[in-house]
Amino acid sequence: MADAADTHSGLMDAIYRNQRHIYDMTRKYYLLGRDRMIEDLDVPPGGTVLEVACGTGRNLVHAARRYPDARFRGFDISAEMLKSAQSTVSRKGLDDRIALARGDAADFDPEALFGIARFDRVFISYSVSMIPVWKEAIAHAATVLEPGGELHVVDFGEQTGLPGWFRTALRAWLAKFHVAPRGDLEPVMKDVADSHGGQLAFTSLYRDYARYGRMTMPRG
Repeated sequence: MADAADTHSGLMDAIYRNQRHIYDMTRKYYLLGRDRMIEDLDVPPGGTVLEVACGTGRNLVHAARRYPDARFRGFDISAEMLKSAQSTVSRKGLDDRIALARGDAADFDPEALFGIARFDRVFISYSVSMIPVWKEAIAHAATVLEPGGELHVVDFGEQTGLPGWFRTALRAWLAKFHVAPRGDLEPVMKDVADSHGGQLAFTSLYRDYARYGRMTMPRG
């Protein structure tokens, strides 16, 4: 697992060493559904929120503004992306509310990284399509939720409601960045929810351009 994580870390650093400087400016046009997910987090007052694979920190900043009473943590496997994330957090004056660390989505210890064992909300935005062991990442994220906590995942769909040429072009472009939409995201999240006695709400967005799952754990 460690060797695979190191390989993936190196790949992500290579891809985003330069891309990270224009990532937010270019991705805002096609990473659809992120802001809806942030709005749906409905973080309780004083709650804790973790972003898995936080990238440039864009989502953490938006969420911190939306929920000013909550505490935020985020990690990424790419040291290059974390450089941008830390710069963004500091520039926005949010160092006291957002803490960052380097970690592997499939094998992270939040207590070791942040001193917090469980979170009220965990979210993963457009990252399962880039994580080789994405099923393990979703399963692991569910284990760090508080009773009644929620895991939110948004990512590319299958584009079933869009023209075939669009789907073909999008898939070819995404492949250049080692991005692969996960067509079985819903059943995977359902299996994880069932294993914890939780519930899953799942929806297709924008003619299946994106898919969004919201998993709620039982209150105990």
